[in-house]
Amino acid sequence: LLYSFGYFRQKIGHDGWQQENYHDVFDYQRALTPVIDADGERVLINVDIAGRSVSAQIWLARVGRISLYLLDTDVPQNNQIDRLITGHLYGGDSETRVVQEKVLGIGGVHLLRKLDITPSVYHLNEGHSAFLTLELARECIAGDEHLTFDGAITQVRAKCVFTTHTPVAAGNDNFPPELIEEYFDDSFLESIKLNRHDFLALGRTKPEDSAEWFGMTPLAIRMARSANGVSEKHGEVSRDLWLKMFPDITATKDVPIAHVTNGVHPPTWIASPFKRLFEKYVGSNWSEVINNPTEWKNAVNSIPAEEIWQTHQSLKSLLVAFVRERTLRRNTGHYETINERVDTDKLFDEKVLTIGFARRVAAYKRWNLIMSDLPRLLRIVDSAERPVQFVFAGKGHPQDRKAKKILQNLMSINHESNWQHRAVFIEDYDQEVARYLVQGVDVWMNVPRRPLEASGTSGQKVAMNGGLNFSVLDGWWIEGFNDVNGFAIGGVNDVAEDDHTNDESDAEALYTVLENMIIPDYYELDESGLPAKWISRMRNAIATLTPQFSSDRMVKDYFEQIYTRN
Repeated sequence: LLYSFGYFRQKIGHDGWQQENYHDVFDYQRALTPVIDADGERVLINVDIAGRSVSAQIWLARVGRISLYLLDTDVPQNNQIDRLITGHLYGGDSETRVVQEKVLGIGGVHLLRKLDITPSVYHLNEGHSAFLTLELARECIAGDEHLTFDGAITQVRAKCVFTTHTPVAAGNDNFPPELIEEYFDDSFLESIKLNRHDFLALGRTKPEDSAEWFGMTPLAIRMARSANGVSEKHGEVSRDLWLKMFPDITATKDVPIAHVTNGVHPPTWIASPFKRLFEKYVGSNWSEVINNPTEWKNAVNSIPAEEIWQTHQSLKSLLVAFVRERTLRRNTGHYETINERVDTDKLFDEKVLTIGFARRVAAYKRWNLIMSDLPRLLRIVDSAERPVQFVFAGKGHPQDRKAKKILQNLMSINHESNWQHRAVFIEDYDQEVARYLVQGVDVWMNVPRRPLEASGTSGQKVAMNGGLNFSVLDGWWIEGFNDVNGFAIGGVNDVAEDDHTNDESDAEALYTVLENMIIPDYYELDESGLPAKWISRMRNAIATLTPQFSSDRMVKDYFEQIYTRN
């Protein structure tokens, strides 16, 4: 969907409180082309929404060799309410969500038909598009009047695969039965040859439980021939989460949910100075060599330590300049907050160990874990010989006041320390901010409450630029960590029964590793003045993690394990 107002643009007020602003995407230049037919007219699709026909126009974004089609209901044919269906990402209530997902799923199939595109595989990425399986079933039955819904499911499943991203039941879209009934009327049920009870059962973990809400993930699992999580641990968590859908299965390991670990695109996220270094020592085809882990590792090991360090330091200088520019304000109010300053000339230092922490502000991400022992944190920051500086970025959901309070507390730490000079918050986290951070920090911190990190990809981008991950062992980091290419907070199985105990244990592990491993390794110099032990870790991160978490490997896994496997 093309969300006219997207997600909000973040502004932190003088008091440290998050404010949200929305802007029409068409107020800015967008690399979009309207899709037109042979007569030069806009191509429109129509979706039935509660008895009325809602139209959507199609936009095309060309991303390299990929054609990305976007649906937009802001057209004159629709009433004012329907024009706002594609207004906001994560906006509105459950009713808005159902309507958006119906436009996405059913409208998406209509779009493909209009463009004469017949996919060999429909990949449902999360449950948002799961209604497309119902439209495919309707098409099958419309083409064969003798076909039953069960027969249609067989045909639909042969074409559909599903990836889940959410490791907790509450994070999956669920809707009250009466809401689903309102938007899928009797005529639609007749078209797929289902009665209402059996239709609603498609979205329930326990089909006979009439009180259970309709879930998009159960629908997707039932209607796809394969399902997978996005890391090995997430696959395990997902099998446990959805075991209740398979009454004939008693062992969690037998639940038909596999995993394909996420990856990121190296040519997009590796900084230009490192690309030039790889061209010099790996070859002009370095992005292809990544797909041969042994050859890649040998080539990376040939790069002189001083060149790795100089390349990283140049990127760190760019980060410092970016930090100074983005936090400079003429008017900073009456409070000292780390998102705005009148004078930034001496803010941040390329020679100081720099830790980045940027992600959504949500309870399970535990933004406040680093602040759980404030005196200890400030001693680390204030150290004269081995100081540490922090750069933060991230958005809290507009309705999440707890998240906003966490941000406000972070902004306002002072206590007559150096915190205001060695910590910054960059507003309005987006890809531009992310690029500077993942390419310029020394360390990338990640402290989710286990096992709630499905995968995580920001740390993969950091590693490809020689940054070291400092993370709880969850998601992708369980697979990537080798004791040299980064740092672990706690163990894989260090999970207590209650959150408070977990938080205390992980906070202690965080401070201990930071004080006893990270800081000493970073500041220990050899006879040539280089942090040799640290550079060795950087080299190992680049050599081992780049091939393992490249999107090339991920796509290959999807092709071999999901798309072409029956």
